[in-house]
Amino acid sequence: MAKYFGTDGFRGKANVNLTVEHAFLVGRFLGYDLGKAAAAYGRRARVVIGKDTRRSGYMYENALAAGLCASGADAHLLHVTTTPCVSYITRTEHFDCGIMISASHNAFYDNGIKLFNAQGEKMEDAFIERVEAYLDGLSGTLPYATGADIGRTVDYIEGRNRYIAYLTALAPRSFAGKRIGLDCANGSAWQIAKNVFDALGAQTYVIGYAPNGTNINENCGSTHPENLQKFVVENKLDLGFAFDGDADRCLAVDETGKLVTGDHILYLYGRYMQERGRLETNTVVTTVMSNMGLYKAFDALGIAYEKTAVGDRFVYENMNEHGHLLGGEQSGHIIFSKYASTGDGILTAIKVMQVIISSNRKLSELAAPMRMYPQALKNLIVQDKDAVGKHPTVRAAIEKAETALGDNGRVLCRASGTEPLWRVMVEAESEALCESTCSDIIAAARESGLLVRVK
Repeated sequence: MAKYFGTDGFRGKANVNLTVEHAFLVGRFLGYDLGKAAAAYGRRARVVIGKDTRRSGYMYENALAAGLCASGADAHLLHVTTTPCVSYITRTEHFDCGIMISASHNAFYDNGIKLFNAQGEKMEDAFIERVEAYLDGLSGTLPYATGADIGRTVDYIEGRNRYIAYLTALAPRSFAGKRIGLDCANGSAWQIAKNVFDALGAQTYVIGYAPNGTNINENCGSTHPENLQKFVVENKLDLGFAFDGDADRCLAVDETGKLVTGDHILYLYGRYMQERGRLETNTVVTTVMSNMGLYKAFDALGIAYEKTAVGDRFVYENMNEHGHLLGGEQSGHIIFSKYASTGDGILTAIKVMQVIISSNRKLSELAAPMRMYPQALKNLIVQDKDAVGKHPTVRAAIEKAETALGDNGRVLCRASGTEPLWRVMVEAESEALCESTCSDIIAAARESGLLVRVK
């Protein structure tokens, strides 16, 4: 297991376990390593950097840029933008690497460094291992660039504008006449989302668009959709979309205020593609966290599905390997591989609008055929997130629960890939059964002596 980088980058509390020195060293290694390959073509390495609205983002942006330039690479700054924007610009503008500074849906005091390869995909594990070896001082010192070889920083705001133009061009029809709510989570989407939807003719009503450096994801966005649900109903909107801090996730709210999850979006867009003969492999890629209701709905349609580990990286890798066009997570990471190589919240919203306008139906009608099984998810702070699931007492409790639920439910326990947590998820035919089953497993974790507390 990687020491610093998890399933979605190097993430931690700002200047605690992700320090400004870490960022500088990451920049140093990237500039030097990528520079060697670029030199073979007679040029210096080019790296593009974006960030969300966290206060610490400016510190990391400057540190990464300083490290890159000190190693002889040029750092192009997109400033505040979304993760999918960095991925898109890296791929289409021929950068050697892309960096997004964000801790996604986490609170403001966390931050992270996400790396993208030249194709705009999450960086390969082999490269990450080399970065980590340098952070641990295992690969020696690197020479500093001198004289004219020192890199420079470039203001690259036009890259963000190109991304906005790209998104706008993907909508086949105008959104004129549609009243749409947008919750931008006081994060990366706070300017981009409204610009896109305004350009497409929608009447936009926006919340979560006043970032101050410390309020990203705070009682807003896809982690707190209840605010958008209330907002849509009170303002009699047609629907709403909630993004997370770096806008690679999107959840929707229908006209009645009901939440439409990533699983619902996979269902309604998968069906839309199938009906038009566009679901080429007749397969949608999901993760093990997707609801049983999604699989039963796909079975009814004759749509096949794959299940991967949690993380849009794993979803994309499966899609890329097998040529699947649609995949994603219940949390709202949806990947349309024809248009993007990572989850893109604003693109997801555009695609949902495409189905609504093409079918001339309300979002509630489109999502209704998929019946969600009740689900309970508990986050446990434990002494060792990798050991707790292997403890005999906990293992016995999980096996007992699985036997009791049979084919009418399931249990999924796993260590978080981005936080020091062990997660317990139960699906069953009733909420009461979900909660009681979770309680039994948590009791076993407490008996094991590894449970600190339930978050």
